[in-house]
Amino acid sequence: MDVGMIGLGRMGLNMARRLRKGGHRVVGYNRTARVTQGAEAEGIEGAYSLPELADKLTMPRTVWMMLPAGRPVDDTIEALKPLLAGGDTLVDGGNTYYKDDLRRSDGLKKLGIRYIDAGVSGGIWGLENGYCTMAGGERGAFERIEPLFKTLAPSGGYLWCGGQGAGHFMKMVHNGIEYGLMEAYAEGFELIKASPYGDGIKNVELARLWNRGSVVRSWLLELLESAFAKEDGLESVIGYVEDSGEGRWMVKEAVDMGVSIPAITESLMRRFRSRQEEPFGEKLLAALREEFGGHSVRRIPE
Repeated sequence: MDVGMIGLGRMGLNMARRLRKGGHRVVGYNRTARVTQGAEAEGIEGAYSLPELADKLTMPRTVWMMLPAGRPVDDTIEALKPLLAGGDTLVDGGNTYYKDDLRRSDGLKKLGIRYIDAGVSGGIWGLENGYCTMAGGERGAFERIEPLFKTLAPSGGYLWCGGQGAGHFMKMVHNGIEYGLMEAYAEGFELIKASPYGDGIKNVELARLWNRGSVVRSWLLELLESAFAKEDGLESVIGYVEDSGEGRWMVKEAVDMGVSIPAITESLMRRFRSRQEEPFGEKLLAALREEFGGHSVRRIPE
């Protein structure tokens, strides 16, 4: 089937490639023209404006966005509204906050445009291995474009999760779990490094061992094994950890719903802490210990 792909970054371009290899006709648009030109060299049809993309697609059209969450998606939807028609389907495959889906779908519904929120996981490995995809929205709209999900995903790797927002809600939880798993691996290997046994074993060998039948084996641990193979002590890596937003959304939802998620919350706080140098709060703790107990405090030399 025909599909327009807006956003040809690392995820969007690889998804376009996989769809094309699966027999679909893909029209790609990227804000940077040279990126679109590069996609054309691989057999993806190029569009150099949103009107051109809409004109090249067969009706009812399917347009898939792979854009950063927030304003870029809102701006693109507003630009597409006069270009699309009733019966067309718009898919947001980025990491969007599910409540934004509810707001956007209401506006599109008035125009007869169907909206699917698709949480996509697979990263840079998705082109080869497929993209695990969680979809939300009208069931009929999902079924119309199901061939796209089937091509993108590995066998059994896609699911209609429910009404509007369900796809991105499941992806939010998925990414929160990812935060927690990464934190557990980080804490375990940190303890080993600090122990009397840390110098006697290579991290890459332990990661490899745990991926051979252990209950903690996982794809994340396979990736960690790969990282250790490049540099066992990660000496060149700076411990500054970003977050892309999903962990924050999940913690906020948990607070609003009164649901306890301590491990995932702590994993998010750990990322915040990694970006701070000499946090004021820890200075405060040291100063208080000196005041109430006369404990020694390390000070900056005068």
